[in-house]
Amino acid sequence: MDKLLEVNELTKRYSQGNVLARITLTAVDHVSFYIKPAEIFTLAGESGCGKTTTAKLVLGFEEATSGTMLHNGKMQTRREKAWITRGVQAIFQDPFSTFNPLRTVDSYFHETVRNFRLARSKQEAVDRIDQKLRLVGLTYQEFAGKYPNEFSGGQLQRISIARALVTDPKLLIADEPVSMVDASLRMSIVNLFKQLRDELGVSILYITHDLATAYYVSDRIAIMFRGNIVEMGTVEEVLMNPRHPYSQLLRDSIPQVDPEKRWTTTVTLSELEHEEYLRQGCKFAGRCPDVMDICKGVVPADIYIDDVLVKCHKYSGK
Repeated sequence: MDKLLEVNELTKRYSQGNVLARITLTAVDHVSFYIKPAEIFTLAGESGCGKTTTAKLVLGFEEATSGTMLHNGKMQTRREKAWITRGVQAIFQDPFSTFNPLRTVDSYFHETVRNFRLARSKQEAVDRIDQKLRLVGLTYQEFAGKYPNEFSGGQLQRISIARALVTDPKLLIADEPVSMVDASLRMSIVNLFKQLRDELGVSILYITHDLATAYYVSDRIAIMFRGNIVEMGTVEEVLMNPRHPYSQLLRDSIPQVDPEKRWTTTVTLSELEHEEYLRQGCKFAGRCPDVMDICKGVVPADIYIDDVLVKCHKYSGK
């Protein structure tokens, strides 16, 4: 099986407190997954589960405490990260923060073309930029010379996607790309991701707390909780037949997974977040309706049930 991106045992730890009272928080805890060519793979979970930190590690914005990442079989090292900038591009949550309000949006595109030497003349650069804009439903004439405040949030997010496509990447990292876009425009952005996958063969690491869009756009999905992947498999199996109690909680918090309804689920329990990250054993034990004594002291193993990974003691004897 071809793997465009392979993440193995990725871990990120942070130290908190002072010299006299220092604790270590593991934000990403031995996370492993892979993304195939022309696949949309989703990391889903509530705010603070570690999915954005995982994305930053993949992009090289932060350095992992341990673990390895391979892109097209090539190991990412501290010295060699060239594949991150051209082969992998990012799309962020807030399109307005992506662009400096004092710069025209087309200047970012021309800068990228120059930096990567993607055109031999100004006209060739304009043609390349126009080609990428047309993929997202815009044209060069529509945006040339304009500033970010002259566009809507939905337009700016499409422009962000076009900018990411300028280098012809094979992998896009999309971190909550529709959370700040009007509900009426969310499905158009999600449909665009599917189009990029189907027509250009682009793979997408889609990061979200919105199970409706995740169900609609994903090929496979991993559910994260407090730095751990607790369930991973095809989107149909994980969201329509969840095994892990946390996946069931997320699934039950919306009436049905229907993208036309545009329901969103967010479980925000910030007062428990710190406690759960430091919990011994299963991080979800404090909220789990099926908790057992073993859950409170022993980290559950990764168990495969019908090709679905589940990190839960409930299935250890099966």
